Amino acid sequence: MTETDGEDERRMMPIKKKLEALGIAILIFSSGFMMLFLGSIGNWVSPASQIHVACIGDSLTEKSGYPENLQAMLGINYWVRNFGVSGSAVVLNSERPYMNQSAFRNAKAFQPSIVIIMLGTNDAHEKANESIGDFSLAYEKLIDEFEALEGNQQILLVKPPPIFDNDLGLNNTKLEQDVIPSIEQAANALSLPVIDAHATLIQHPEYFGDGVHLTNEGAMLHTSEIYQAVTSNCTNPGS
Repeated sequence: MTETDGEDERRMMPIKKKLEALGIAILIFSSGFMMLFLGSIGNWVSPASQIHVACIGDSLTEKSGYPENLQAMLGINYWVRNFGVSGSAVVLNSERPYMNQSAFRNAKAFQPSIVIIMLGTNDAHEKANESIGDFSLAYEKLIDEFEALEGNQQILLVKPPPIFDNDLGLNNTKLEQDVIPSIEQAANALSLPVIDAHATLIQHPEYFGDGVHLTNEGAMLHTSEIYQAVTSNCTNPGS
């Protein structure tokens, strides 16, 4: 070996070491990526095998964050979707009947195994002049629409949270005297479980930002109760 050859080899040594280090780094990264990929396969659940949960409601569903909280609590075996429509009501001659909304049609197309219905707050408007019989008939029709879907839907009815002082024209007395008894009547007639969000939150006016809509703390408390009801009452949903 000539002196020039020795010099060239010495110059190449740092480059060789860098290439070796780069090769090791790529190998480590590739191994880690593969482990992560294989791990994700172990936890992955096919959408077709997930339990579909439809959250039906007004702004207390659409904007409270409870469906998203519920998804986190139930985990990857469930697919929770938010079908809330702000301002919607049960009664069909109201300004925004829920059954006239695209969310209602989308909820049925979702083919849910579990249906959580929390409506009635907007039916407790001070200016609402429909009879309580209108609410009962529309409420049972709403339930029938989901029971008529293919499969064995498990339906949970929710007594809406209380209404405190507000500028929205909503009245807690009307809610307690008209709406909630109709929900209880439907639940008894159809043997459906009821989640009493009204009783849970009546002692917590601090959980309502405007007297009607839940704060984050209120939504978490509400979600916990929904979660308990789903895991306790919905056995083998969709079967």
